Amino acid sequence: MMIIGVDYHPSFQTIAFLMEETGEGGEQELNHSDGQAEKFYRDLKQRGIGVRVGMEATGYSRWFERLLAELGFQVWMGDPAEIKAKRVKKRKTDREDARLLLRLMLENNFPQIWVPGPENRDLRQLLWHRHRLVQMRTRIMNQLQALAMNEGYRWKKKLFSEQGRVQLEKLALAPWASRRRQELLELLDRMNPTIEELTAAVEGEARKRPEALRLMTHPGVGPLTALAYVLIIGTPTRFQRGKQIGTYVGMIPCEESSARKQRLGHVSKQGNSLLRFLLVEAAQAATRIHPDWRRRYIHLAMRRHKSIAKVAMGRRLAVRLYWMWRNGCEYSPALEFGSYAGQLGTGHGVK
Repeated sequence: MMIIGVDYHPSFQTIAFLMEETGEGGEQELNHSDGQAEKFYRDLKQRGIGVRVGMEATGYSRWFERLLAELGFQVWMGDPAEIKAKRVKKRKTDREDARLLLRLMLENNFPQIWVPGPENRDLRQLLWHRHRLVQMRTRIMNQLQALAMNEGYRWKKKLFSEQGRVQLEKLALAPWASRRRQELLELLDRMNPTIEELTAAVEGEARKRPEALRLMTHPGVGPLTALAYVLIIGTPTRFQRGKQIGTYVGMIPCEESSARKQRLGHVSKQGNSLLRFLLVEAAQAATRIHPDWRRRYIHLAMRRHKSIAKVAMGRRLAVRLYWMWRNGCEYSPALEFGSYAGQLGTGHGVK
C-alpha cells in the first residue's frame, strides 16, 4: 500500500508518498495538462500497488476524483479548516502541505469528511443551473423596470403581465433605449421556457425521494428547497444534534470571546450558499402563510433587525427539517419553537 498526500492545484499537484512495506518515500510535482499526473497513477495500477490518497476538499478536482475511482484507489477528503489548524510550522509551501497530509494519514489523525456521490453532484448542477438562470432573469426584469420608471411609469409586477407588456412595448423611447428594450424582452422570452423546464425537472426529482416529499409538508418548503436540503445534507445521521445543522450551513454568528466577554459577529457563511439562500427564502414564505412563524419573525425583528430575523428563521427552519427527516415525521401544527425546534419524540421537543 502506498500512502499519498496530495496538495492539489488546478494545473498541477505536489505529492508526498510513502510505501508502507519498505518505508520508501519521496516527493514529486505532477502536471495535469500534459497527462503526467494521470500517467503516474495509471502506472501504479499496472504495477498492482494499492493506493490511498489524502487531499483537502477543493474545487476543480472532479476529473482527478473520477480517475482515482476508475483505478480503484481510496480517496480521503479532508476538512481544509481542520487541516490548517493542525499545521505547526508557520512556513507554508506546497511541499509542506503535502507532507502534512501524509503525516496526518499515517497518524490516523486525518479529518476525513463526507463526500457526495456522482449522482448527487450532478443533481446539484441542476439546482445551480436553475438558480443562476433565475438570477439572470431577475436582472433582466430589473432593467426593464428601470426603463419604464425613467419614463414615469411604475407598474411593479403588472409590468410583466400581458397588458403591461403591451404598454411597455408602446413606450416611445430613444433609438438605443428602444433597442435595449427589445433585446431584453427577447432574452426574457428565451429564458422563461428554459427555467420552466428546469423547474419541472426539479419537481420530478423531488417526487422520487420520500424524504423530500416529507419535508415539503412544512409550510414554505417547496420542491426546490426540499431537494436541495436532501442533496446537500446527504443523510441526517451525519449530525448528532440539530444545532450542528446551523453550523454546517453557515448560519451561526462568528464568535471571538475571551476573558468572560462574549463577542459575536456576522454569520460565518461557511456552508453551501445555495442552501443558505433557499432556507432563508423558504422561511420568509412560511412567515407569510403561517401565523406562528409570522409571530416569531416579528418578535425577532423588533428585538434585533429584519435581516437578522430572516437568517434566524432560516436557521430554525433548517433545524426543524433535520428533525422531521431524522424521525421520519411529517409536519405537525403541534410543533413549537424552542432551542431544539422540530425534535419529535424526545425531551427537548413536543410529542
